[in-house]
Amino acid sequence: MWPQIGIKDIIDILLVTIFLYQVYKLMRNSGTIVLFSGVIAFVAVWILISKVLGMRLMGAILDQLTGVGVLVLVILFQDEIRRFLFALGSHRGWKFLSNLFKNRSDTGSGEHKYIAPIVLACMNMARKKTGALIAVRREIDLSNYIHTGEMFDADVNARLIENIFFKNSPLHDGALIISENRIRAAACILPVAQHAELPKDCGLRHRSALGMSIETDAIVVIVSEERGEISVAHHGKLSVNITAKELQKVLASGAIHP
Repeated sequence: MWPQIGIKDIIDILLVTIFLYQVYKLMRNSGTIVLFSGVIAFVAVWILISKVLGMRLMGAILDQLTGVGVLVLVILFQDEIRRFLFALGSHRGWKFLSNLFKNRSDTGSGEHKYIAPIVLACMNMARKKTGALIAVRREIDLSNYIHTGEMFDADVNARLIENIFFKNSPLHDGALIISENRIRAAACILPVAQHAELPKDCGLRHRSALGMSIETDAIVVIVSEERGEISVAHHGKLSVNITAKELQKVLASGAIHP
């Protein structure tokens, strides 16, 4: 007799599938997918020996290892767990719920009005070989990084962005952070990717952009001072020397294809 599967069982399976997929994406983006695969393999062996085959001695040993392993996993994946909880608790993470009760004609109006000024400013700065680092918030809150720089509130304007990154400007070092269609801070300090494999001609700006894209889901745009090229980092991936059209597409969709 096949067990009867109800609607609750189907929902349970779907939730577990979604959870495992989100964990897989998190591990893949953070570069710890091999370690995560090892954990999954260990859990599979533990279930096989302890639950299916019923081996008492080996099962007891694995049970003890599993109890200690939870603490070890929390230590190993503390950064990933923190980012996961940060994304889960972000008020923008529940944006889809509020959209259900809004008039569809009202949603999306002016949502991406910052794109054109960013693209224009990056094109001009690339032509003049002016270095720049711009982080655009998506779902995860960037307040921790905003408070590392000079905070202010201004419209996203191409000329303002160029003036901020002008070589003699006191704010040109560090990153500009844009959140909710507003410039929130400049000269911000971003986390640096320590162990990422980058081309030799990529400097600190690229490492900071990649580190920020690993820590958060922000889209980070880099303008190279040496080569006058535009690059973008998102979800731990770096795409170098992209065109203005490609930059516009990334900012609009969040998709990056290195």
